[in-house]
Amino acid sequence: MSKPKPDRDAPQEVDEYLAAQAPAFRAILEQLRALIKAVAPDCAERVSYKIPIFRLKQDFIAMSAAKKHCGLHTMSKAIPTAMKDELNAAGIRTSGTTLHIKTGSDLPVALSEQVLQARLAELEADSETGAG
Repeated sequence: MSKPKPDRDAPQEVDEYLAAQAPAFRAILEQLRALIKAVAPDCAERVSYKIPIFRLKQDFIAMSAAKKHCGLHTMSKAIPTAMKDELNAAGIRTSGTTLHIKTGSDLPVALSEQVLQARLAELEADSETGAG
């Protein structure tokens, strides 16, 4: 008998992923999802690496729930660096390309939208230059 694949029990749809989260996490993730769809209405959703990933010709952005925060995975090294001051002022910690939004706090909608717009601009620039 072959070994089961490690991601065999991963949610197959974003709705299933969200439904499996605690209410405090689910509320933030649902807000993020709505914001992502507003900024990039043509993006496709899927669950990969056990987290929701949104795609426009290539991976655009991802989100996840951790023990004490929700993650907004920018998939960009440049964005967290360029927006360091704004993120720090909003109390958002970063780790690599991921922004950590504490549960129990309000989603910083304007700042999150700014991050999404920056990522969208990055993808558009990549497609114009043939990168990515």
